[in-house]
Amino acid sequence: MKKLLSIILFLTIIYSLCACTPQEARESMEAMDTFMDFTVYGGQPQWVIEDLVKEIKELDFALSTTDKGDIGLLNRNGETKLGDTAGEALSRSLDLCAELDGSLDITVYPLVEEWGFISSDYKIPSQKRIKELLKYVDYKKVKVDETSASLPKNTQVDLGAVAKGYAADKCRELLKEEGSKAAILNLGGTIATYGTKPDGSLWKVGITDPDDTSKYFGYLSCRDTVVATSGGYERSFKGKDGKTYIHIIDPKTGYPVDNGTKSVTVISEDGIRADALSTALYVMGADKAVEYAKSQKGFDVIILTDDNKLYISSKIADSFNLKNDYKVIKV
Repeated sequence: MKKLLSIILFLTIIYSLCACTPQEARESMEAMDTFMDFTVYGGQPQWVIEDLVKEIKELDFALSTTDKGDIGLLNRNGETKLGDTAGEALSRSLDLCAELDGSLDITVYPLVEEWGFISSDYKIPSQKRIKELLKYVDYKKVKVDETSASLPKNTQVDLGAVAKGYAADKCRELLKEEGSKAAILNLGGTIATYGTKPDGSLWKVGITDPDDTSKYFGYLSCRDTVVATSGGYERSFKGKDGKTYIHIIDPKTGYPVDNGTKSVTVISEDGIRADALSTALYVMGADKAVEYAKSQKGFDVIILTDDNKLYISSKIADSFNLKNDYKVIKV
């Protein structure tokens, strides 16, 4: 009897430990021109991970600028039928372009390509060439209905500024559908958190230090949200004039942004909006970005400038652990 009771007690302890510590699965992959890493807890995490990888691959194909998916065919042929994924992503993107008054424009691709940020064959185009290509940059010319889309000649669509945010939304939907307890998804500059850490504490998301990309200048404690960061440090080149040119192009001028902004982070439950805003606010520059953030709801910001000013939404200021010595301005 004592031996039986001991076995029962032992099994009870093991069961309790298993119940308190959900199963974990991890996976990494390359997609959407970046490195991604997933960690999922609870439910059947390995199956969920496999479904997440499948989801990302399908999104990457459908939304790729140059592949043979819907967006690639639209760019190649000037018109195409749209599946549900590409149709939703494209429609949301156009709505965001309108909301942001052109600070985000998904038709800026020809200029990004001309500067060499697609091929890495960097060059400074002539003013004449930039002026010529600007004629084809206008998101309002993209026509979308329930099943198809069309473009004017020489206009191309690039969803790179929203694709990872859209993917974050779709992945979080999948996590909910499959009964996952918690997850953190690194989509390359866009981080999606689902639930809390297994111990009940908040996730800590590091914000890359633009001056040393191997480090973070601060950590944000959060849950059930998407954290999207844009910065010129992601891709740039130095011209013969000694000036650094970054990959974020101002759709209104055709030139790389140079407005004293180092990085912009947007935190929102809406992933595609967070991704789009991080780019658009970077293009706006700190002053206009802060003004815009104050006038809107549904997201928070962390904006770092060249003169070491850090603008941060008051709502999240207490949950942000700053590592560097910046002048903090709550907005």
